[in-house]
Amino acid sequence: MREYSVLIGGKAGEGINTVGLSIAGLFSRLGYQTYMYFDYPSLIRGGHNFAIIRASERAVGAFRTPVDVLLAFDQKSIDNHRERIHNGTTIIYDVSRASKADGYGLPLDRIVREEKAPPITKNSAMLGALAQVAGIKPAVYEDVLRASVPEKHLEANLRVARRGYDSAEEAFVVEPLDAPALPILTGNEATGLGLVYGGLESYIAYPMTPTSNLLHYLARHAEDLAIKVLHPENEISVILIALGLAYAGERAAVGTSGGGFCLMTEGLSLAGMSETPVTIVMGQRPGPSTGMPTYTAQGDLHFVLNAGQGEFPRLVVAPGDLEETYTWSAAALMLSWKYQVPSIILTDKTLAEGAYSFDFEAVTPLPDREPVLWDGSGEYRRYARTEDGVSPLAFPGMRGAVVKVSSYAHDEAGFTTEN
Repeated sequence: MREYSVLIGGKAGEGINTVGLSIAGLFSRLGYQTYMYFDYPSLIRGGHNFAIIRASERAVGAFRTPVDVLLAFDQKSIDNHRERIHNGTTIIYDVSRASKADGYGLPLDRIVREEKAPPITKNSAMLGALAQVAGIKPAVYEDVLRASVPEKHLEANLRVARRGYDSAEEAFVVEPLDAPALPILTGNEATGLGLVYGGLESYIAYPMTPTSNLLHYLARHAEDLAIKVLHPENEISVILIALGLAYAGERAAVGTSGGGFCLMTEGLSLAGMSETPVTIVMGQRPGPSTGMPTYTAQGDLHFVLNAGQGEFPRLVVAPGDLEETYTWSAAALMLSWKYQVPSIILTDKTLAEGAYSFDFEAVTPLPDREPVLWDGSGEYRRYARTEDGVSPLAFPGMRGAVVKVSSYAHDEAGFTTEN
């Protein structure tokens, strides 16, 4: 089976995640399915960031330890990954920041200076050098850059990429496959698109790793997706705004991680008692407390199953790959509204921030799961008893309906009762 693994490393702020996605795009355009793992500390600058890109003829969802190519912006990117280097590994490194190693040293500072390009374009030099080492034609990396670089910076990136390409030599050949170039999505992006598929109208969140990028993605594409995106001051406001929107008839979802979910639990319990639908995206990371914000964990299942005082029904889905993330996110929102219960989408850092090839055509369409609405006859009772236990929904402004919800134990009309 044809399969390749590439690691690129450097400091925070050098665009490692961005160039990692460009490398994944390089292989995708040759028909390969890809997976990218991105590792970074909780720092804005410095430290050590790295991305591992795996490309294969089949779908992959994990990286391999040995790598075929190591792209190093500094010495630490070589020293920290010596266990990944084997006899067949090709190393491409920045000669000004890494000691001489077997492989190809690129004078990145000189290249960007001579091309009058910004320092961040060093990434494109690495991309070009990788293409040469892997026997990939320049037209392929040029296509990647045209799809990802803003127009005003494109020519500089193309020039720098060509300098990187000319500075290396072919070490092996990545043969194109007879397969389509699949789009590459992160788990957060698949979650967002799944929520929209399920009927999302508003997304509310306070940024918290690893779900921050879900907020950023939906905000960036809000107009195209025909949704509203809100960023309130804290997680308590987040959950209460979502419940208010749902009370008014708007399908809303929120996103957070462990610490933020703690703040949302009173609102979650309110949703349970008031039978207000809301979908919560909960991205797991190591705890307790602040824990390790940028690493992965799967320790919060019991927490989300039991969060909130008292007992009330809830739906929890824990997807394991991108296809499940997309379809189960849609289903979680749909079912939350059909049965008027809170739903929770449980992800983790590896899934949420990992990037995968995704085939939309392989997704099985979901059946229609619309909520039951009040037909306008008789006196509206928000908590009317029915054979299936689900009361018809009405919203403020509907003619003839007084929609009274309550956080107290209540009767069918929503009035407090202790009977």
